[in-house]
Amino acid sequence: MPKIIDKYLMDTGWLFQYRDTLSACPGCSPAGETRCRFCTLCRGLVTGLVKRLASSIMAAFAHQPNSEKPMPATPPSHTMFDIAIIGAGVVGCALARRLVLDGARVVVLEKAAELLDGASKANSAILHTGFDAPPGSLEQKCVAAGYREYLEIRESLGLPLLQSGAMVLAWNEAELAALDSLIDKARQNGVADVSRLSRAQILAREPQLSAGVKGGFLVPGEFLIDPWSSAHSYILQALANGAEIRRNTEVLSGRLKGEHWVLETSQGAVCAAQVISCAGLYGDIVDARLLGRAMFRINPRKGQFVVFDKPAAALVKSIILPVPSKTTKGVVICRTIFGNLLVGPTAEEQESRTDAATEAATLADLREKGIKMLPALANCEVAASYAGLRPATEYSDFQITRHGAQNYISVGGIRSTGLSAALGIARHVAALLPATAFRKAPVEHPAMVPATRLSAYHPRDWEAAGHGGIICHCELVTKREIEAALAGPLPPTTLQGLKRRTRVGMGRCQGFYCTAALAALTKGRLVPPIGEEGA
Repeated sequence: MPKIIDKYLMDTGWLFQYRDTLSACPGCSPAGETRCRFCTLCRGLVTGLVKRLASSIMAAFAHQPNSEKPMPATPPSHTMFDIAIIGAGVVGCALARRLVLDGARVVVLEKAAELLDGASKANSAILHTGFDAPPGSLEQKCVAAGYREYLEIRESLGLPLLQSGAMVLAWNEAELAALDSLIDKARQNGVADVSRLSRAQILAREPQLSAGVKGGFLVPGEFLIDPWSSAHSYILQALANGAEIRRNTEVLSGRLKGEHWVLETSQGAVCAAQVISCAGLYGDIVDARLLGRAMFRINPRKGQFVVFDKPAAALVKSIILPVPSKTTKGVVICRTIFGNLLVGPTAEEQESRTDAATEAATLADLREKGIKMLPALANCEVAASYAGLRPATEYSDFQITRHGAQNYISVGGIRSTGLSAALGIARHVAALLPATAFRKAPVEHPAMVPATRLSAYHPRDWEAAGHGGIICHCELVTKREIEAALAGPLPPTTLQGLKRRTRVGMGRCQGFYCTAALAALTKGRLVPPIGEEGA
């Protein structure tokens, strides 16, 4: 057996791949001596190599030792996709929709058990106009295009929209002095309806705000949306028109064989002519696994939020935006589409790509910042808190690059505006692909899959007859809504997935009263089952 393994290693060049893997990192030497203490990028690279090696050896031993049958040059047509999308966050879901509608056969590969399990699961849920993006940047172009398309398709997909508008407010003299340049930037970005507001005009619009406000300006087109139903609608429309999605499928490595990719995944090989990485917090690792190098480095940035109970939403109608800094849009106060009021986010640099824990001191500080701007919040209770991770890079703009010779597009560095920009990013990436990436004609009459409407400001299922009873009274989630999610074309496999589809257990009591009924209703459907560790 050792001789077989030795021969396998030499024939396949694994020792050289290991050496080249470490040399791909600027902090590690070709000899494998790690000056960066085996950094996160290298760990990801080598983990992929080791997993691929293990699966390859097992596959080799499954055949007769004297078997010389070669691997076919082109896989059977029924296993070949036009495009493989890596990552099922909001950008990956929007891309799947766009490329399927444009005529491509698409498969989406997601390493987690659920969609939206990374950077897309936690944000402020604002549909941005892009008024404050750097003029001429790719981010600005994608946000503006995504904003327009969302407004075009939202009614056909049943997506909620709360037309709140926003005010950018200055709380000191330095911020007040910066307002004119921000207004000029907005107009350069095509957002022409912004208008300067005096202190008196601001307080007339929002009388609960602190009298300490100095001035500001109005951005009428900033709206509030549902951050989860939008992405689910994109992927469900893609599936209804021929796409496939594979969850629990991590891309470990891959190689370009002639005109197509063979991707080695945790669930077996996947073949596609083109590969698009939308891997979010793991974008640099996936690029390095497949291209041998990364064009950027992900620097995770945590944003913590405080969510006030539903009565607080009556205190303010507009989105209250701060004067942004170079690194963050700052702390926002706004309603949510679900009827709460949130304050956040923070902007905390960290190494971990998974640590989305909240911290009591930080949440207390956010609450105080909220009260300083909106004093009546002092009398409102906090119902929940959460944190999200944004895949920031060393660059200020989106990092979207086509590697034409490798049939590969990298989509990275999509930060806080990803929800707004997703549809625009999808159109931009589609335009980068060669015409040969689309084997069929564009879908002339695409199937539509209406979203589950969870908005507190629009009609809900509990108001209609025959809903089977309310399971979650905090969020008014019905038995019919839960059963529909479990029986749908992309049923949730985890409790978190079910929450993002229905909001069950996400209210004031955080599932205290509905968990027993929910456990019975979902028995045998979720992994792990409700009540077990990790659910």
